[in-house]
Formats: sequence, structure tokens, C-alpha cells
Amino acid sequence: MLNINQEKNGSVLTIGLEGRLDTTTAPQLEEFVNSNIAGTTELYFDMAKLEYISSAGLRVLLSTQKKMNAQGKMILKNVSEQVLEVFEVTGFNDILTIQK
Repeated sequence: MLNINQEKNGSVLTIGLEGRLDTTTAPQLEEFVNSNIAGTTELYFDMAKLEYISSAGLRVLLSTQKKMNAQGKMILKNVSEQVLEVFEVTGFNDILTIQK
């Protein structure tokens, strides 16, 4: 299960993720992002409550990063040790901007 919370402040959008980002929930996040990032120049993913991320979740983050490269920046914040380890093993820590 994945809960998605958002906070919009002008062109700054913060998306809070809570639960598991996996094959089942990745389409939910992808649809949410695609519906909400128009006009966003700064996108933050708050991952403080994200427990798990799979390759399907990584794919959504990568496609979102590509979209944001054209219109602004994307930053991941409050990444747990578990999720950070996945980013490091997959090399995504070199592609994504992770704020500690």
C-alpha cells in the first residue's frame, strides 16, 4: 500500500510517500505525478515514511526525473537507510539528487 500526500506552494510541489513503492503501487504514483507536475519548477519527494522501493518504483522516479530536467529540478529528501541502499546498489544515487 502507498499513501501519497502533496503540498503545493506556487511552483514548488512536495510529494510525501508513505508505505511501499512497488509493482502494485508504482502506476498509482506515476499517474499522480503526471497529473500534478504541470507548472512545477521544484519537485521534492519526501521519503521519510517510504519503507520499500522496487525496480518499478525506481522506473517511476527516473521517468519523473527526465520530465523535471526539462522544467526544473527534482530532489529526494528524508531517504531512509533501506531505500538509500537500493539507490546505491542500483547506481540511482548518481542519477537522482538526494538531500540528506
